[in-house]
Amino acid sequence: MSKQANDDSPALLGADDWLTSRAPWHGFFEGAGIGTDITVLYFTQTHVGDGPGLHVHDYQEVFIIRRGNARFTVGERVIEAGEGDVVVGPANVPHKFENIGPGPLESIDIHMSPRWVQVDLEEPEAGC
Repeated sequence: MSKQANDDSPALLGADDWLTSRAPWHGFFEGAGIGTDITVLYFTQTHVGDGPGLHVHDYQEVFIIRRGNARFTVGERVIEAGEGDVVVGPANVPHKFENIGPGPLESIDIHMSPRWVQVDLEEPEAGC
């Protein structure tokens, strides 16, 4: 892994250093490892219904839909987003998303933090 040497030199992070899979793409890197204040996750949700459960971060998260369609629940709001759309999740607001198809969902998730910190939450019971 090539890291940032100092504030005025570029950083290079090779694909093999952060991707856990290339088919489909999955992986993440924490900004702290390369001298930046953001952490980036790249996920492919292959099947309809796939996606992370309800969770929260103490910082903002920006989602960029690369391919496919997603249903986000951010606090009390439900948002459907597709290719090229950007969704912002505020700090300390529980959220989740899922692939609503057809086909795979690819997203780039930008965490406004040098480290990935996530607290998984229990889903509220239906009707509550």
